[in-house]
Amino acid sequence: MVAKERAVVWSESALADLTAEVTFIAKKDPHAARDVRRKLDAAGAALGISLTGRPGRVPGTYEKTVSGLRFVLAYAVMPVPGGDADDEVVVILRAIHTSRDWPPGDWPD
Repeated sequence: MVAKERAVVWSESALADLTAEVTFIAKKDPHAARDVRRKLDAAGAALGISLTGRPGRVPGTYEKTVSGLRFVLAYAVMPVPGGDADDEVVVILRAIHTSRDWPPGDWPD
């Protein structure tokens, strides 16, 4: 049986994280900022093909460490509203730099 590819969507919080981090990096190195953005986008898209990572610190989520970067993508797998019973979507909830203080059971400030 061939695995079905899932759609991947970024939440408003994840997009805000992404924008803030890339903007911060771009102040010193625009090329590096573009590279970080490209790698984060690719890591998110890859979750639609293959769910990887570990159970998240926030219940009901998972965490994917982004290879080559100090970022974690926190995500959840949710049913597609009105879809078939096996239709799922990957929702990227947060894009978090690993230097951030991340308390168990909650999102970083």
